[in-house]
Formats: sequence, C-alpha cells, structure tokens
Amino acid sequence: MLSFIDPVNPWLVAIGLNTILLGLVGIAPKQLLTPAGLFHAGLLGVLIWGTLGWQGYAIVVFYFLVGSGVTRIGMAQKEAEGIAEKRSGARGPENVWGSALTGALCAVGIGILNSGLIPTPHSLLPTPQSLLLLGYVASFSTKLSDTTASEVGKAYGKRTFLITTLQPVPRGTEGAVSLEGTLAGILASIAIALLAWGVGLIDLLGIVWCVLAAFIATNLESVIGATLQSKYNWLTNEVVNIFNTLIGAIAAMLIALLWTMIIPAFTA
Repeated sequence: MLSFIDPVNPWLVAIGLNTILLGLVGIAPKQLLTPAGLFHAGLLGVLIWGTLGWQGYAIVVFYFLVGSGVTRIGMAQKEAEGIAEKRSGARGPENVWGSALTGALCAVGIGILNSGLIPTPHSLLPTPQSLLLLGYVASFSTKLSDTTASEVGKAYGKRTFLITTLQPVPRGTEGAVSLEGTLAGILASIAIALLAWGVGLIDLLGIVWCVLAAFIATNLESVIGATLQSKYNWLTNEVVNIFNTLIGAIAAMLIALLWTMIIPAFTA
C-alpha cells in the first residue's frame, strides 16, 4: 500500500509545486480554471499532497486533465445545441469541490489516522486507512466516469434514453444515457483505477471495486437527474456531483468490506 516517506516537509512541497503548476495552468491558452477556481484548486492540491503525497496528487491531476479534455470533445457542436458546460468547460470553485469534496474528506481522514490522533483498530481488515484510500480513488473514478459518459454521450451518442423509462430523449437531457457514453465512462473509470494501482494506492481487487462502484454511482446519479433535480432548486449539478462521488466512495468501501467477510466464510 501507500508509503508516506518524504524527506522534505510534504506541506512545503505541496505549496511550492501547486504554485508552479497552477501558474502554468493560469497562463495556458485554453482556460481550464477560472481565477477563483485556480485558488480553490490550489487549496485542494496542497491538502491532497500534504496527506497522500505525490501518489494521491497524481489521481487529482489525472482526473483534472482527462476530465477537462473530454469536456472539450465536440465543444462547438454542444455549444450550438445548448448542452455544453458553462464557461466552455472552465472549472470554478463549485466545480472543484463538487468533484473533489468526497476525496478531500477521505484524504483528511487518512491524515488524521496517520497522525495518531485517533487510535487505529488492528482487528479490522482491511484497515481504516486502506478503506479510505479505496474511497478516495473510487470518488475520482466515479466522477471521471460520470464526466466522460456525459460529455461523450452529448457529443457522440447516437441514441439517448431516459434512464428511468428508457424512452428516447434529446442528448443533454438530465438523466439521459447512451451506449457510447456508458462505455466511455467505464473505460475512464478503469484508466484512473489502473493509475491508482500503479502508484500503490489500491490493490488489484481495488480496481474492480472502483470500477463497479463508479458504474453503480454514475447510474444512480442519472436517476437523481431524471427524477429529483428539476424538482429542487438546491439540487444543482455541483450538489449532485457531491452525492455521486459520495455514493461511489461508500459503495467501493462497502463492497471491499463485504468481500473480506464472504471469502473467509467460504474458505472456513
């Protein structure tokens, strides 16, 4: 699992690195973040590097780059149809925390546990840290899957259906799904889970749990969009994103816990 060895104070590294990287993002030809979004992304980056090191930071960067890239797929067409993301996909503070609040909470939990402020029970397998790491990865796997499925579906979906009734609806309709978008979302969740495994955040089974949780949460998010979002003004896309990532994180952790209970029962 993740090793928290850093010869330099990780918080100082986080502040310096984020200042440099976000400065480069700020002067990039394509606006990926609003000025306020840059500030909040910086806070998120410092928090993640300080608690999870470069491994956790790599997941955020991967999500941001790939998520920003897929948002711009077919942008001219989506803007013409009125279904493109606002500000041509540039992320503001609400987008940053709508996507990353669940992951940030998992990171804070890991930081507290590793600090020794809260005793860690030794009888729980997997450990609380490994469960929170799984939840962290699953939250971003879920969000990237949702973003990719939505943007690819709006750009290339040949037939889109309302998830609750399976009736054909126009692309961009809240709660609409397409085969093209669904497959793209699954591939995106696999890609980020593989990265998390490659840097040591999760094990091989964790890849399966993250992809499964992302699929469950992304479809539940579509159900929320189709049934509740138009009824409540407070249920904005950003709030729905928080619910989406929270469902993904909890689902992955519950699946992992259930698996550890089922296997001993079958082998006993």
